[in-house]
Amino acid sequence: MAALGALVKKAWSVRRAVVLLGAPLALLPVLFSLPAKEGRCLYVILLMALYWCTEALPLAVTALLPIVLFPFLGILPSNKVCPQYFLDTNFLFLSGLIMASAIEEWNLHRRIALRVLMCVGVQPARLILGMMLTTSFLSMWLSNTASTAMMLPIANAILKSLFGEKDTSKDMSRENEETQAPLQQNKLYTVPTEMQFLASTEDKDLAEEKEITSDALSDLKKEEEYKTNIWKGFLISIPYAASIGGTATLTGTAPNLILLGQLKSYFPECDVVNFGSWFMFAFPLMLIFLLMGWLWISILYGGINLRGWRAKKSNLRVDAEARAREVIKEDYQKLGPTKFAEQAIFFFFCVFAVMLFSRDPKFIPGWASLFAPGFISDSVTGITIVIILFFFPSQKPSLRWWFDFKAPNTETQPLLTWRKVQETVPWNIILLLGGGFAMAKGCEESGLSVWIGGRLHPLEGVPPPVAVILITIVIALFTEFASNTATIIIFLPVLAELAIRLKVNPLYLMIPGTIGCSYAFMLPVSTPPNSIAFSSGHLMVKDMARTGLLMNLMGVLLLSLAMNTWAKSIFQLGTFPAWANIHAENATSLLPAVENVTLSALNKI
Repeated sequence: MAALGALVKKAWSVRRAVVLLGAPLALLPVLFSLPAKEGRCLYVILLMALYWCTEALPLAVTALLPIVLFPFLGILPSNKVCPQYFLDTNFLFLSGLIMASAIEEWNLHRRIALRVLMCVGVQPARLILGMMLTTSFLSMWLSNTASTAMMLPIANAILKSLFGEKDTSKDMSRENEETQAPLQQNKLYTVPTEMQFLASTEDKDLAEEKEITSDALSDLKKEEEYKTNIWKGFLISIPYAASIGGTATLTGTAPNLILLGQLKSYFPECDVVNFGSWFMFAFPLMLIFLLMGWLWISILYGGINLRGWRAKKSNLRVDAEARAREVIKEDYQKLGPTKFAEQAIFFFFCVFAVMLFSRDPKFIPGWASLFAPGFISDSVTGITIVIILFFFPSQKPSLRWWFDFKAPNTETQPLLTWRKVQETVPWNIILLLGGGFAMAKGCEESGLSVWIGGRLHPLEGVPPPVAVILITIVIALFTEFASNTATIIIFLPVLAELAIRLKVNPLYLMIPGTIGCSYAFMLPVSTPPNSIAFSSGHLMVKDMARTGLLMNLMGVLLLSLAMNTWAKSIFQLGTFPAWANIHAENATSLLPAVENVTLSALNKI
């Protein structure tokens, strides 16, 4: 096995070297097949897309390539490229990440999760619903990966209390053999759980048992299958809920913020997308999709039995549910009484959310209207709140201390320290966002976006509702194999130009593309949450594929429904807006010149 592992590592190293060195050479014809500036920009974009999809370089390192290549190739000067890495949108994302760090620092997320599970009950279907609701809520504010990593241990503890460690061992030991191959193919390796360890000794115990009737054996087999399916349903629901929940807020996942940043780059006059308007659109969609996903997972994995829903529960299941209730209650009690720091974090979190929602809700004047227009943005709101966390005390301040001159002058620990932020904030995501904004700026300044728009003539006859469905399907399939952040960076410029060619509101195509790239449910490698759940060893690729296929289809249809109903009134999608019309007029005036240059370049070749 050691030799095989070394061979795999060597093969991966060779593949990485081939992509790193071969891709720049293989893409050289692009430089000569297009006008000078457009060709050079397309060369950089294709090179970055290839590196992102193959991960030949770390994603954040690939995102830094525009700083080097754009100035050297004469596409953009460095004083225009570098500021893209710290735009207004990046600071909004940073404020969300810092708030998430404070929530994790004081275990507020765990208290919320356990409290929700205590409220929903311990029946399997209700527990799955509780897990999905909690994970999706946390994912609105924390990263999808952190939400999944936090909820999975809670789910495992509940499952062990429901079924015991030996109950599901028979199926787990058999499935473990089937699972090892796909795990290794996807570079995911499992550590044997206590359940799988105990499975190796169960056969000896079974050999000593008395003979049992065929009916009892059949019932036992059904019970084992039921428990195995419930275990799978629990594990698979958590990463799916994290991916769905991240779409509900602008700061929930990186693609949402990339949309906001690229809108400001392509359409500076567009001001209809902010935290409040996005939440009004995406939160109902998230709730509907979450409910539909819960029904599908519960029916598929036995949490809801449509044929035997009136059947009386066995004593074993009643006892198991009582044990699960005790486990949740015990974990909650271990957290102790609510601390002052938790109360303070919860208060500032609520203020953070309310101020973002009410800054400019569009349907009524927001509090930002009290200031000069254009001066206050969502990032100003977010950074204002998180700065307070660095000096607000984590222990209840005493007024007597100010008047007691003999009291010790001890330093009070704040709610959040910069050391904690440095350790927990994923700075690579901020660089990745900046790389996407730099790419969008290069497309705009070089004229590549105009050139792409000129090549989209065959799509002008496609009805817009059909285009929404096709775009969502294509992007959802593409993101099964590539990073969702890289996917949306690549597709958004094309969608913006396609919308202008179709004479529809650009948001009508760009929003489905953005949300669609979060709908990656079919493969373990599609998203980090999927990989975390899959690496537990209790899921197989076919489990994720059959569950995720219908989840993808439901997501596409529900997103299309949302875009053609309530999204139209929130984002004024029924008309071609003035801010897009200005961009279209500029593109139209530049297009003949670009085509002439293209023809002359091709004639020379």
